[in-house]
Amino acid sequence: MPSVEVLHWIPVYSKRIKYYLGEVIDLDEEEIEEQEICAHPKKRKHSLKMKDLGSLTLPCAIGDMDVGRAMLDSGSSINMMPLFYLKKIEGLILKPSNIFVMVADGSTKMSIGMVEDVIVRVEHLEFLVDFIVMDMETNERIPLILGRPFMKTAKVVISVHDERIMLKD
Repeated sequence: MPSVEVLHWIPVYSKRIKYYLGEVIDLDEEEIEEQEICAHPKKRKHSLKMKDLGSLTLPCAIGDMDVGRAMLDSGSSINMMPLFYLKKIEGLILKPSNIFVMVADGSTKMSIGMVEDVIVRVEHLEFLVDFIVMDMETNERIPLILGRPFMKTAKVVISVHDERIMLKD
C-alpha cells in the first residue's frame, strides 16, 4: 500500500494532507501514466539516421576570379590557400611568415607566407580575409579552406539538419 494512502487512514493527518496536496490524487491513474512515459527503450521511436552530407562548402570569388567552392572547416584556426592558387590570382601580395601549420595527418609544415585583406565574395556579401599560403597538394575543385577566423568574420550559422549555411555582413 502506498505511503500516501496509509496517511489517509489516520484522521489527525487527513486535513493537513488535503491542505498540502490540494485535492486527493488517484495514484492508480498516475502510475499508469508513468508506465506509458517510461516505456521500454526498444519500443520508443527514434529519429531516422541520416547519411553523411560531405564537406560544407561555399561558392565564392576573389576579385574577378571565381574560386568555385571553398571548404568551411570549424576545426581549422586559419584560412588556407595553396601556392598554385595564389599564382592564378593577380594583385595579391605574399608577405613572408614563419608560421608552422599542423595539418590533418598530424605533421607540421612551414607556410610559404601570408596574404592579408583579400576580398572574398560570397554571393552579394564581401569579407576581408587573411590567408596562410601553403605549398601542398589540394583538391582543385575545393582549393580554399575557410576556418574559424572567416566563420567569425562572416557570422556563419550552420544548420546541418536543414543543409543550410547562413552568412551575415
